Amino acid sequence: MRSSTRPGRDTAAPTAPAPFQLSPAARAVFIGLMIGMFVAAISQTIVSPALPIIVAELGGMEHYSWLATSAMLASAVVVPVVGKLSDLYGRRPFYIAGLVVFMAGSVLSGIAQDFWWLVGARVIQGLGMGTLMPLSQVIIGDLIPPRHRGKYQGIMGAVFGICSIAGPLAGGVITDNFGWRWLFFVGIPFGLVGLVFIVKNLHLPHTPRKAVIDVWGIITLTVALVAILLATSWGGTTYPWSHLNVVGLYVVGVVALVAFVMIERRAVEPVIPLRLFRNRTFTASNIASLTVAMGMFGAIFYIPVYAQGVLKADATSSGAIVMPMSLSMIVLSMVIGVLITRTGKYKAFMVAGTVLMLTGFGLLTQLHYGSSYAQLTLAMVVLGLGLGATMQTYTLVVQNTAEHRDLGIATSATQFFRSAGGTVGIAVLGTVMAGRLQSSIVEHLDPAAAAQMPEGTEIGIDAVLDPTVLAGLPDAVEDAIRMGLADALHQVFVVAIPIVLIAAVATLFIKAIPLRETLHESPKPEEPGESPAVAEVAAEAAHLVDVDVTDEAADDLDPRERART
Repeated sequence: MRSSTRPGRDTAAPTAPAPFQLSPAARAVFIGLMIGMFVAAISQTIVSPALPIIVAELGGMEHYSWLATSAMLASAVVVPVVGKLSDLYGRRPFYIAGLVVFMAGSVLSGIAQDFWWLVGARVIQGLGMGTLMPLSQVIIGDLIPPRHRGKYQGIMGAVFGICSIAGPLAGGVITDNFGWRWLFFVGIPFGLVGLVFIVKNLHLPHTPRKAVIDVWGIITLTVALVAILLATSWGGTTYPWSHLNVVGLYVVGVVALVAFVMIERRAVEPVIPLRLFRNRTFTASNIASLTVAMGMFGAIFYIPVYAQGVLKADATSSGAIVMPMSLSMIVLSMVIGVLITRTGKYKAFMVAGTVLMLTGFGLLTQLHYGSSYAQLTLAMVVLGLGLGATMQTYTLVVQNTAEHRDLGIATSATQFFRSAGGTVGIAVLGTVMAGRLQSSIVEHLDPAAAAQMPEGTEIGIDAVLDPTVLAGLPDAVEDAIRMGLADALHQVFVVAIPIVLIAAVATLFIKAIPLRETLHESPKPEEPGESPAVAEVAAEAAHLVDVDVTDEAADDLDPRERART
């Protein structure tokens, strides 16, 4: 006798979902959410081509990274807090406030008179972004049952992908023709249109519940996140990892994090209920989101460095370098969303996505000095396909297992882990590159060629990416620098593989629960402290290679799955 249900596999679901149609008001809300997601997401990428021009005009070159870091930190910190408060008091006021705050930050950025004014305005923008991006996903969860949600989340993922392509390209055009201040003004008309759609149509039912706001939990969480993320973004770049500023921030972050956990265990209405982490699927999904984001942002950041520094791509077209990856991610995100809605299956797509990501990074490790752009493009396409199959699906999985009272904080937690993964990934992989670069260049530098270098010339990443520096170097020195960078980036891509492997293993541990056809039915919770048996993981691996599972593995199923079997 053979078991027809395998542990960890998508359990039985209808081959086609029951008919579902958004009401006209809900469609208008979805359009408003897409517009809000668009203006928030594109603000993260449209400014990047103009940063050198901005600091040249306003000053602050020594604090250059703050223009990106300030918005990122503010966004990451506000995400879990807004998610929790929206569960308590409803989504509408927070989403509207987030859109207004974001536009106010955009106006203040556009009229900035000095560097620190702009940094402060970017913080305000970040507060708006950290409200808009998670609540867009939460409100979709309020409007659309999980079984039908994949298609719409795939569309939202495509919006994010489009922004990653259009942002840098539009940023360069706008800066060249109208000036950098218009980068902040251009999104305001879109934001106003989205605001009209939301104010007019977003009226979600909400039952207020008496709650004591977890003030101390919010304070300690904020301190912990700011300290840890700031130390991670500074480490290895602004300061050495052993610098007192970095070590001190990590100490403050760890102490605040310990205090936060102690407070949450006793809070009446904790800002992040620790009980959520007893759900295996919630925990595994967030681990996977964290590590997938580390890989994704590492690729987005360091592939252009390879293209410019090793393949000699034109820096002015840097926004288009990762276009093959972004396009493949957009297309597959939409296709996977439709397939999930039609079939009710999702875990196989997620596992396949992590395998594609591993394959993509494997192809990146094969690149070297002398590789062609076609080889880089192939690696980017495979990596983009993997990202398209995974990024939005983890949000769907978390929402499907969360009770409605926790929908906001559960969704926001996934968004936070994704944001944190981007920060950590860029910092860790940047440290790997910096640690390998100098020694690699020296290995390739012939002593006779080194003697030809102008006195005081610094060999490093700046020399590789600055055409004016390279133009003054002998050809042999230039080749040595490019070969050294290729070696250093090889090490970066090698380190990314075990990071993505963690995502693949975490995805295997996700328990595939049938997608609900209803909106607000609370799913049956997993057993507290539930963890997969070794036999369960082995059975999952057997399923992936299409090997039948015996009754012994079926005996390890939980009682509800055994009953269905």
